[in-house]
Amino acid sequence: MLYYKVWSMAFLTFGIYFFYLGLYFFNVDSVIFCDWEFFSINSCSFVMTLLFDWMSLLFMGSVLLISSMVIYYSYSYMFNDLNVLRFLYLVILFVFSMMFMIVSPNLISILIGWDGLGLVSYCLVIFFQNYKSFSAGMLTILTNRVGDVAILFSISWFLSNGSWHFLYYLHFDFFWYYILLFLLVLAAFTKSAQIPFSSWLPAAMAAPTPVSALVHSSTLVTAGVYLMIRFNSLFKSFDITFLLILSILTMFMSGLGASFEFDLKKIIALSTLSQLGLMMGILFIGSYNISFFHLLTHAFFKALLFLCAGLIIHCMNDSQDIRYMGGLINHFPYTLSAFCVANMSLCGFPFLSGFYSKDLAMEFVQMNTFNFFIYFLFISSIALTVFYTLRLVYFILYGYLGVSSLCLYEEDLIMLTSMIFLVFMGLFAGVFLSWFIFSYPIFIFIPLVLKIIPLILLFFSSIFVYLLNLIYFYEISFGYIYNLIYSFLGGMWFLPSFSTFFLYRPVLNNSIICEDLISMGWGEYIISNCLVFYNNFLSKFNSLLQNNNLKLFFSAFVLFFLFIFI
Repeated sequence: MLYYKVWSMAFLTFGIYFFYLGLYFFNVDSVIFCDWEFFSINSCSFVMTLLFDWMSLLFMGSVLLISSMVIYYSYSYMFNDLNVLRFLYLVILFVFSMMFMIVSPNLISILIGWDGLGLVSYCLVIFFQNYKSFSAGMLTILTNRVGDVAILFSISWFLSNGSWHFLYYLHFDFFWYYILLFLLVLAAFTKSAQIPFSSWLPAAMAAPTPVSALVHSSTLVTAGVYLMIRFNSLFKSFDITFLLILSILTMFMSGLGASFEFDLKKIIALSTLSQLGLMMGILFIGSYNISFFHLLTHAFFKALLFLCAGLIIHCMNDSQDIRYMGGLINHFPYTLSAFCVANMSLCGFPFLSGFYSKDLAMEFVQMNTFNFFIYFLFISSIALTVFYTLRLVYFILYGYLGVSSLCLYEEDLIMLTSMIFLVFMGLFAGVFLSWFIFSYPIFIFIPLVLKIIPLILLFFSSIFVYLLNLIYFYEISFGYIYNLIYSFLGGMWFLPSFSTFFLYRPVLNNSIICEDLISMGWGEYIISNCLVFYNNFLSKFNSLLQNNNLKLFFSAFVLFFLFIFI
């Protein structure tokens, strides 16, 4: 398909241009603010605004670079699909919605991009039309609607200022800004799947794998983090410790869930959730720069991870269970090499791109005066990241059971080309961006033990993974207690049940009761059938009167004489 190559090249060209433009804007400290007023009523003006600063341009460049590689990859991946053009147009609409959201300092135009992301993501999740996809799509869009409503409320709240430009008003400490903070955090938490809205993210894996690569790297789930980065000056006026605890708990919960999971795409989805918790946590601790830095580095290696996983699933006869894989390094050497680069970058392996942002984030947490509970959860979550990543590598590369067959599909040049570009970014994006975003060195003074804690975690987690798989931990015990712990820790602390079954079960029961009472009960007799029953009664009475019954004649004669007598 020519369309795929044309759009891929267009996105790649603009992506490189915006990326370098963002670095240039950062160096010369320049901002372009375009304002176009449609009309104004009294003191309220309706405007279309575009903000081009180093942050929006860098993010737009990263999104366009990743989407160009994903579209080029999809040219091969979706080749035999019947709706291949529809898929392309949906992905393009998805990317444009994200672009619109990135460059908007105006809540109205943010809502257009925000809503576009939610609606197009629903269309992409239900692209393969089956019951599982429809259920996942409904869970995704209904959870995101909560955030959309919060944005709508904040728009109406901002109307009292006379403008929707939040950049003009964020530095004033108005007494009602805690309501605005609550609404925006609600919107960001639903879009970035923080606790208690986490269950839609693994469910959205029903979408095609290239879409998952786009959604989980730089578009849908990062929109909430980007919104919080734009509103970061609100946090200075309020105590946001509770929000920090929620994001760190999200990080911890998803790390535990991924350590017990066997679905390849769900493990990578839960790792995305863990990294989103890390970004939110760093943001709430007080550094939006480090959060944005990790957002960019994470986008490249997470897209690469999904593209490699898509090819592996494709070649395993569409089986996503990692227990059926193993020894694949002999079959797909280039893909698995790229997979290892992305995984090691996710771990924070020294001198890969994930290391620069993750190590800086960890040292920033150690420099701040937070209690031991938050510090312990943070450290444990990073150890769990190493654990589930190495477990995934172990199952796919090393442990071979021979119970699943490979199909005849092999690596092709189109898929490998898109992977090679992302491998390059996964290796070098972190160091380049750290030079540019942090143009002067950040002095972090911590003891040697704290400095080498990431390396210690990396080392011990890898040993623990090896020992655990050596003794076949998953096959020892299938008792009741083990299953309860397994389903609690591996099932995201029952959050999917709470956000689906817990909500619709009482509503369903009440609707059945209402159905019995109103549609099939008294309401049917009193409201619907009232006129019918009345006419029926009158017709029966009339027929009884005309039945020539002797008792009726006698009673009528007696009543007639009584009437005359009275």
